This record gives sequence, C-alpha cells and structure tokens, in this order.
Amino acid sequence: MSAGPLVIEIVLTCFLAAFLLHRYGDLRKQHVLVTLFTFIAWYFSFMIIFILPLDVSSTFYNQCVEEKAKHVPVTTIAPSNVTSSKNGTTTKSISHLSLRSINDHPCPIPVSHVPDSVLPTLWKIVYWTSQFLTWLLLPMMQSYSRAGDFTVAGKMKSAFFENLLYYGTYFLIFGVCLIYVAARPDLNIDAEKLKVIGVTASNTWGLFLLVLLLGYGLVEIPRYVWNNAKHSYMLSRTYFKIAKQSTEKTEAEENLEDVLEEVKQASEKIRYNHSLRKHVETILEKCPESLKSSVSRTEDYEDYNKSIETPSEKALVKLHRNVIYAVQTNKRHQTQWSMMMQKAFELEDRILNDMSIDKNYKHSFPVARNKIFKQFYTPNVEWYWKCLFEPWVCRVLAILLTIVSFMVVWSECLFFIQDPVLSIFAVFINLAKESYDYVYIEFASILTIAYLCTCAYYSVFQIKILNYYYIAPHHQTNEYSLIFTGMLLCRLTPPMCLNFLGLIHLDSHVTHSENKIETAYTKIMGHMDVIPIISDGFNIYFPIMIVLLCICTYFSLGSRILHFLGINQFIGDDDLTTELVDEGKELVKRERRRLDRIADSEARRREWNTRFGENTSSTGRNTRTMDSPEDIKIRSGSSASQGSYTMPHAPSTYDKSELLNEAEPIDYSDSPATANPVGGYQSQAHHPRAKSYRSNQRGPPRGIFDDV
Repeated sequence: MSAGPLVIEIVLTCFLAAFLLHRYGDLRKQHVLVTLFTFIAWYFSFMIIFILPLDVSSTFYNQCVEEKAKHVPVTTIAPSNVTSSKNGTTTKSISHLSLRSINDHPCPIPVSHVPDSVLPTLWKIVYWTSQFLTWLLLPMMQSYSRAGDFTVAGKMKSAFFENLLYYGTYFLIFGVCLIYVAARPDLNIDAEKLKVIGVTASNTWGLFLLVLLLGYGLVEIPRYVWNNAKHSYMLSRTYFKIAKQSTEKTEAEENLEDVLEEVKQASEKIRYNHSLRKHVETILEKCPESLKSSVSRTEDYEDYNKSIETPSEKALVKLHRNVIYAVQTNKRHQTQWSMMMQKAFELEDRILNDMSIDKNYKHSFPVARNKIFKQFYTPNVEWYWKCLFEPWVCRVLAILLTIVSFMVVWSECLFFIQDPVLSIFAVFINLAKESYDYVYIEFASILTIAYLCTCAYYSVFQIKILNYYYIAPHHQTNEYSLIFTGMLLCRLTPPMCLNFLGLIHLDSHVTHSENKIETAYTKIMGHMDVIPIISDGFNIYFPIMIVLLCICTYFSLGSRILHFLGINQFIGDDDLTTELVDEGKELVKRERRRLDRIADSEARRREWNTRFGENTSSTGRNTRTMDSPEDIKIRSGSSASQGSYTMPHAPSTYDKSELLNEAEPIDYSDSPATANPVGGYQSQAHHPRAKSYRSNQRGPPRGIFDDV
C-alpha cells in the first residue's frame, strides 16, 4: 500500500492542465481570474478521469477481502483438561474458540491502494468544486466577459439574465424531481435527499447531452482518422470549408466595420466634457488600434448651445456589447482562416510529394525546426513517414477505433444485464479481477474513459451550431471559449464516469447487486433510488439511443437535412458542393501567390542588405523604410512554434475584392532605372549611386516653388 501512484497522478494531471492552458490560452493577455478558474475546472475534471481507475482497483481489492472473509472455514477447539494453578488439580473446562484459519492465497494489495479515508475526502473536494464552477461561477464569468455594462452590478445583472436558459433547464429538472419526491407518502424530504435530488438533476442533464454527443463522436472519429489517409478527399473537404469560411469571415469584417463606424460617430457626438465620455473611452479601449489613432484626441469640448442628439447610456451599453462581440468574432474567423489555410498548404504539399521521385519531402514554405530534431527527421525520413507509413497507420488506427466504438455501443445497450454478463468491458475487467491484475484494470479504465471523453468533446467543436466557440493552439483561444470548455468538462465528466462504472458493473444500483462494495466515488455521488423513474428508467434505457444516433451519423442524415434546408454541407458530388470546392481552391491559390510575393520581397531585401548593407549607411536606412506592417508580421511569425509562415489577413482586405485589386508587377525595363543584381530593378532613389547621378544632371534648383 503506497500513496506514491496517487501523488504522481495528481502532479502529472496538474502539469497536463497547465500545459494545455498555456498552449491554447494567452496567459499574458487574458484576465488572471479566467486563467485561475479555467485551470481549476480543467484540473479537477482531468483528476476525475485519471484517479477513478485507482478507485476501481481499490474497490476490487476490498471486494476480494470481503469475499474471502465470508468463505473462511471456522475451526472449533475441543474440550481440554486445564490444570489449576492454585492446588495443582486438574479440572475439565469446555472452551469453544472460533478461529479463522489462515488463508493460503490472500488478496494481493494494489500498489496504488491508499487508506479508505483518502479517496472519499478527495472526491468531495473535486466533485463539489467542479459543480460549483460549472453551474454558478463559470457561466456568470462567461457572460460577464461579454456584458456591455460599465459597472460591476450592471454586468452581473446582464450575466444573470443571459444564463437564465441554463439555470431554467437545471431548476426545471430539479423541480420535477422535488415534486415527485414530495408526492410520495413513504418518503420524507431531508437534507440528504435534497442533495441526491440536486445530483440527480445535474447528472440527468449531463447524461442527456452526453448521449447525443457520443452518438456523433463514436462514428465520426474513426471515419475522420480513416479519411486522413485519403489526401485528395481531405483536400477537397478543406477547400469546401475555406469557401464557407471566406463568406463568414467577410461578413464578420463588414460587421466589425459597421460597429466601429458607430463607435466613431458616438465619439464625435459625445465630447470630452460630457458626462458619458468616460463610457466612450471604455468602448475605444476595446477597439483596434487603427480606430483609436483615427479618433481625434484633442480637447474638443461640447458646445451646449448646439442641439446635438447624443446617444443615451443604454445605447452605449448596447454598442459596447456589440463591439466586444464583433471584435471576438472577427478574431475567431481570422484564426480559423489561418489554420485552414495552413492545413490546405500541407495537404497540397503531401499530394505533390506523393509523386516525388527522389523521395525527399519538400515544403512550399520554410518550416522552422529544432536543429537536433532536424538531424534525425531529415527530408527523406519525413517523406517515408508522411507519404508511405502514415496513411497505413491511419487505416489501422481507424479499424481499431471502429472496434472500440462497437464495443461501447454494444455495452451501452446491454450493461444493465448482469447474468449473463453482456457488457464487453465488464467481461474484460472481471477476467482481470480474478487474476488480480490491477495494473491492467487501471490502464484499461483510463483508456476507456479517455476515449469516451474524446468522442464527446470532439462532437462539441464539430457540430456547426456550436461553432460559436473554438479551440485554437498557439495561444489563439479567447477567454470566452476557454471558460466554455472548462464549464463543459465539469458538466459532462461526472455523468460520464458514472456511466463507465455502470459499463463495468461497479454500480450496484444499476446491476441490482446487494453484496458488492462500491467505489468511493459512487458513495459520494449517492444513488438515485429517491427517484426510481430516473434510476431504473432514464439512466439505464436512455443510452440505448446511441444506436439510433450512430446510424444517423453513419449515413450523414443530419448533414443531408441541413443541406436540404439551405445550409451548405459537404455532400459528395453535389453541384453546390463542387462549386464551393472550386471556389476554395481559387482562394488557396490566391493566398499562396500572396505569400510567395511576400517571401520573394523578403528574399530580395535580405540579398540587398547582404551585398550593399555594409558599403553605405544610406542603403540601410532606405531598406528599412521599405518594411511594411505585413512584412513585419511575416518576419515575427517565422519563428513561431507552428513552424510555418503565418498568414496575416488585414480586416479591411476582402477576399472578393482582392482578386480585382491584384496587380501584376510593373516592368521597369524602359525606365532609366538601374538593374538590381538580385534580378529585379531598383529605382534610382534607392540606388547607391543615385546621389552622384542626380548631381551630374542639370535641373531646376530646389525650393523654387516653396513660396507658392
């Protein structure tokens, strides 16, 4: 018995939550409270997933001890002659001593077994903290971050009314359960039953959402892994998404421009001596830097003799909320656009490298990598991995995931049958329990719960109606989406773990077994016996709906219905799908040409600095003036962790107008310019000999028109 494995898992889980929060969130820009409570939500949710298997192995050990204690034979000592110590006489006394015989095969103790009081205390802290976060604190923080009010009380009020839908569904379930219990004459409502009713309402809400998400993820994840081996199919699908994202990104940019125009008008109407000017300054802080610089900062006071219609405080609150929403939406679309473009470039490179003869992988744009890693991961090794081995690895992995998904669906439909045991996970766990293989029990439990979590959370960010949130690496996820993921983890993890315990027959109130010792997690959660319609009905038979949802997902019925209703979906060889794929292909070509021009300009600048930067200081000054903001972004992003060029896209640049505004390079062969050694032409103003050339020319003196 040792607390070492428990401590190690707690520490590793802490590092895992911190690493993911650092990867997806921007710790320097986001609020410290958002970072703190999101970390706690992720950490406690991961802790439930990784420590529950330790609770399972300890439970099997306790069951083994109890079973052996019940079946130990009892030996009775026969009457014996006992010699009295007083007079030395021998008297016969009868003593019946019931002694337990020593068992030849005692129950082996798991390495991760801890005292019985440790896990219940841990579960109380973890479960009730996560419930407080998911139902009270995180929803309020999420709405508070987007509230347009200028006071704390106003933001709290707006956040409360925005979360009435969440609270309403929860209290509706809680109220129905409470009325059902109160109507039963054989039950008395006390504090313990109220706690069970609250847990029942939370788990019922979570189980309902969990089944819907699992029905999609159990089919879509194996199919997605299988399709990753088909580069042409994935490229067409990416083209389709880029075409749709282009329209949404343009709409977001136009919406942002409209909102910023309203802000500019409000700033012009409300002068610096107005009582509402401080609210306008608060709104301007949320706006991009371009608008801040365009708004005049001079002391232009308002003339009260003029009748100017100024916005009210209520109108400014609405404008503030619109600004926050428009800025976040635009940033989300810009981030998703960049990610999809990088994916399209990578898929195009893979298709081209599949036909490579020299078997050396070539990238369209430079990739920054560690020097040590680059020595082992050579272009030849990269070609063999990406073009030869990786497709087969994806196919084999997809087959394994399909088998696991079938096992989950089968077990979800039949886990409540105890004799014979039809749940596949229960069969495997029971075999390991008989051989006291606690390591296998813990490892298999972690993999099973992790796969259920992956299927559920993958569905959240793939369904279009929930694309309101996004998770993007390299610190691109906003605060609103981080809070949403923490809230979702806390809300779905407890019912998912209870469902897993039912799959392996460790929930006695699901299998109706009275002799089994339960896990400490189940004891803290309590049982739903107070409400039999949920404990014996909903929790057992509703998971069977996964079969219907999996069938609908396999035949893409949801996508076909949305496509029929006018919402564009990727449907095979449909005419509209083909049109959007072609449009996305053109958008990728334009973006590639734009990045090629920037890369060529950067290469010419470096060549110019190399050849002429040391000869004259004026050349250095002139080349520095050639830097554009776009080039600065490219140079700053070349060392990013993603290892490829970043793709900045100015909010004022539209994809549709970019094609019309695209100009061909000007030919300077007929102008009196000096040929550039790099291969282009350099104007006389930037040539090293431009000064001497102008001194030899006879022209009008400088400053002749200064007095005009």
